[in-house]
Amino acid sequence: QGLPRTLQAAARLLPLCSHRRRPPPPAPPVSSLTQHRELAASGAVGMASSGGGAAAARMDPEAATELARKGVTLLLLDVPQHTVLGLDTQVFSVGPRFRGIKMVPPGPHFLHYCSPSRHGNEFAPTVGFFLTTHPSQVVVRRWHAQEERLVTLSEEEEIRYSEAVKRFEFDDQLGPYNLDSFGDWKQLSSYLSQSVIERLEPIGGEITIALEASWMDRAPQTDMERRLMEQLREDKFAKKAPAQPERRGCYYTTIPASVKHRNISADELTLLNLDRTSLLETVLAKSYQGQEDLLLGELQFSFIAFMMGQSLEAFMQWKALVSLLLSCSEAPLHTRTQMFVKFIRVIYYQFKHGFQRTHDSRSSEDKGNSLFLDEAWFSRDIFLYRLSKDFLAVIFEAQVVDGDLLSWARKLKTLLETTFGWDLENNAANLIDEDDEFAPVVVEMDGS
Repeated sequence: QGLPRTLQAAARLLPLCSHRRRPPPPAPPVSSLTQHRELAASGAVGMASSGGGAAAARMDPEAATELARKGVTLLLLDVPQHTVLGLDTQVFSVGPRFRGIKMVPPGPHFLHYCSPSRHGNEFAPTVGFFLTTHPSQVVVRRWHAQEERLVTLSEEEEIRYSEAVKRFEFDDQLGPYNLDSFGDWKQLSSYLSQSVIERLEPIGGEITIALEASWMDRAPQTDMERRLMEQLREDKFAKKAPAQPERRGCYYTTIPASVKHRNISADELTLLNLDRTSLLETVLAKSYQGQEDLLLGELQFSFIAFMMGQSLEAFMQWKALVSLLLSCSEAPLHTRTQMFVKFIRVIYYQFKHGFQRTHDSRSSEDKGNSLFLDEAWFSRDIFLYRLSKDFLAVIFEAQVVDGDLLSWARKLKTLLETTFGWDLENNAANLIDEDDEFAPVVVEMDGS
């Protein structure tokens, strides 16, 4: 109670892996984002009746060997049985002989996991980290039982294990990457380059809600966000985190919530905040060296860290970037049209793969490690509804508009209406949340 609905929904991400209290979901996949499979002992063929395992089983031996040689291998040693482990959009429950994942396409990836209790029915906070991989690379990590996390090995050990992998000594204990879902991941990570990852990732690379309580203390807070901070403390998310007072979170770009200028009239300041094109230009020049793709890469980085790593810090950054871009009127129509074509495409796939409402009878307890969809995400009083409606109206009401921009705007509108059930035609002026720091700023003259 008292939290804005967006943060209420974000907080509902936490139960599966936030602290030790809930059994793993017994059901198969329920959303387009995740596939919950048992990484059992029998290698590529026997692990799944559909998806990557089945695809590998249908492949002829020569093609499978070639993919195994050129693909990336993640050798993950001593991971406890029943650990919930995910790679990109795929989520697994670890079996007794699991030693990792093979046939991983080179490029950026996100590995995330939460460790089980002794009986496998309760879980610690989710931990995730980004990887940039290259053809035939072997990435080696070992489970640290006391810290309940994956750690790197010495250079000598890593070389020894890498050579063993290349001799196929672990082959029957490696599950295949689900190539059928790789297209979804590429759509979610199209601007996620090595430079973006290195620019944003925290020291040590690990992203976890368990270390974010101190970040909430330092962050600018509305009354509702302070309530969320109190909830984090009550749930003691940081209790199991290693004592690392010097640790900080990701190096996200600071996005001002409003435009502030001296020596301009109140009317001009109001207009600058209603159309934040000038703020976007300032942020691009100051923080991204004018490179639009770096901003889009950060948008994807924060979404993935939020969605799969269950990071509330990432959610706030994603919200800040989306709010900034959806609050621009001049840029999409005139000065940054191609950037906004790319932006709409990015959030289209984020909504498509991440926020898809399910229509089966299974409860939210069965949703695996996917985003816990709550009715709050579909209500018309969250920040996305107002911003999306106003932004799309700017495009649809323009006398002259780029064809690609119009096409993607129509696709986004259809997706929002079908996924969230929104009516984007009606007036939403009365739905502005005054406590939202990203709401439009209206300045009144003294004595007016």
